[in-house]
Amino acid sequence: MTPAEFIQKWRAAELKERTASQSHFNDICRLLDIEDPITADPKGEWFTFEKGASKTGGGEGWADVWRKECFAWEYKGKKKDLDRAFAQL
Repeated sequence: MTPAEFIQKWRAAELKERTASQSHFNDICRLLDIEDPITADPKGEWFTFEKGASKTGGGEGWADVWRKECFAWEYKGKKKDLDRAFAQL
């Protein structure tokens, strides 16, 4: 996927976070020419969607995408509070 193709596809998208996030992340992987979570880790042991975890501030949280010892990624819809997304992680 080229940057222009990615922009064209996602600029027109009007989907909600829940319906778009995994497709969007998979397209980012295609754009960067890296394996998506399911291809890279079919068992979801170190790279997966919807990873639950205990939050450092207490309680339980979820990451929309998680790669062990690398990153956690939380999607939020347009004009949403990114501080809340960070706290959710």
